[in-house]
Amino acid sequence: MDSGTISKIQKARLYADERDERIRFLSFTVELKGDNNKHSTSFDAGRWRCDCEFFKGHAHCSHTMALERVLGQMLPEAVAAG
Repeated sequence: MDSGTISKIQKARLYADERDERIRFLSFTVELKGDNNKHSTSFDAGRWRCDCEFFKGHAHCSHTMALERVLGQMLPEAVAAG
């Protein structure tokens, strides 16, 4: 393995170890397997979306709240506090 690749691996480890300070999700879509169905849950420009019925009336659901718990500090401050 060349020294350039070794350097990149070391830097990647550092970034991963410091994820709370270095990584902020801006947008993504995931499939979350609930108890009854799979749901498409997304985050874009600070806003959550989910295709479940509960989200339609409440603008949050167990799927979005689970992702907030998993992602923690990697979300923008206003969303993570919600």
